[in-house]
Amino acid sequence: MSKPQDPKDPDIQGEGNYDATRRYDKAATDFVKSGKVEQAARDARPKDEAEAEALRKAEQEGKSHAKGEDPALRKGS
Repeated sequence: MSKPQDPKDPDIQGEGNYDATRRYDKAATDFVKSGKVEQAARDARPKDEAEAEALRKAEQEGKSHAKGEDPALRKGS
């Protein structure tokens, strides 16, 4: 039988890695404060209509699974 993990242990993985969460939060905050968000958003825009369409299709595919739906199990498929 394994011993219970100490909730103060920084390597707890059951509900996530607290240290990794703190690092992510700090990096995200630092990025926003850097003033580079607008440029990054412009750089992330689709390069052409074909890329934009691929992104729309990927978004729709992701949304179709958002509530645990399996497209193969949908009625009428």
